[in-house]
Amino acid sequence: MIRPRAYIRRCRAVLAAATLLILVAPAAPAADRLTLILDWFVNPDHGPIIVAQENGYFADAGLEVEIIPPADPADPPKLVAAGKADLAISYQPQLHLQVHEGLPLIRVGTLVATPLNCLLVLEDGPIKSAADLKGRKVGFSVAGVEEALLGAILRPHGLGFEDIELVNVNWSLSPSLMAGQVDAVIGAFRNFELNQMQIEGVEGRCFYLEEEGLPSYDELIYVANRETMDRDRIRRFLAATEKATQFIVNHPESSWQIFSATAAELRDELNERAWWDTLPRFALRPAAFDAGRYRRFEAFLHEFGLVPFEHDAAVLATDVTAQ
Repeated sequence: MIRPRAYIRRCRAVLAAATLLILVAPAAPAADRLTLILDWFVNPDHGPIIVAQENGYFADAGLEVEIIPPADPADPPKLVAAGKADLAISYQPQLHLQVHEGLPLIRVGTLVATPLNCLLVLEDGPIKSAADLKGRKVGFSVAGVEEALLGAILRPHGLGFEDIELVNVNWSLSPSLMAGQVDAVIGAFRNFELNQMQIEGVEGRCFYLEEEGLPSYDELIYVANRETMDRDRIRRFLAATEKATQFIVNHPESSWQIFSATAAELRDELNERAWWDTLPRFALRPAAFDAGRYRRFEAFLHEFGLVPFEHDAAVLATDVTAQ
């Protein structure tokens, strides 16, 4: 039997040894910070990012990711170019124009790998083909990019901008169409505006850009500052979002529950419909780079006189995992 004093001495020895181990044990490394500016408020387009955050995939990758909705949707790429953020969500068509403007941006990953943009009209309205746009009002939100896409739709029908009236509807796309202020809108996302109209009892119809003669493109991409980007952190970020995308594909219903639980405003019919429409469009390999896709879209912009020359694809995009 251990006598009381001996027992106390032994406990003290054990405690001292444990304290020494704590003092000499290496501290867990601090997570690396990474700031991501979204293109818009949080919505189902951002599913892999939110699921990666909620499931701890960023933390497992040694990252502390700050996810920030923009005050102005035009700001995210500019903030990255100015060194105010590590990554921004942007759009492939916009990237081409901004690189030609001299912004030090480069695509480092893909979030949504198919076009979402469409030319939206009323199902029972007078526009049955793009040729019917002649003499009509067409609403838009983003000058430059959306005008370029619309011009490409018009040209095969012998139409130009002089044949239509362009109306800046200031992001009020489907409401302006439903109110009869315009006859069509460009820039509507097929996973949102169509559902929004249907919920409000109005049937819409999309003319899909990739079916109207435009080259296919990545709708939502991650852009970084080519001069200052941290490739290692971006690689880990993309690996975490790839893992999240795999989880979403394997567990779509539980992923929706995880995503929608992050904010009360996400738990409505519109966001739930958009979730299911967006799910098959997420990039399964977000780091993978299709050089041909960027070359084709660059050539398209040059053909329409929207860029003065054609950049090599490597100037526009990269695969950070290949470095």
